[in-house]
Amino acid sequence: MAGTVVRNNDLNSALRRFNTQVAKNGTLSKAREIAKGYKKPGVRRSEEKKINTINSRKNNKNN
Repeated sequence: MAGTVVRNNDLNSALRRFNTQVAKNGTLSKAREIAKGYKKPGVRRSEEKKINTINSRKNNKNN
């Protein structure tokens, strides 16, 4: 679990730091997957394949 210390009662900067920590860890995306429920292995594989093809196209586009 990510944790952040609030300094000088500055809650806005603490929330920004917390959000960046959660984004880097992938905690939020994992929680969303768990909330959606069980997926069959074949469905999970096909979704990962779609995501990977999208990412590879983005990477090839930039190169």
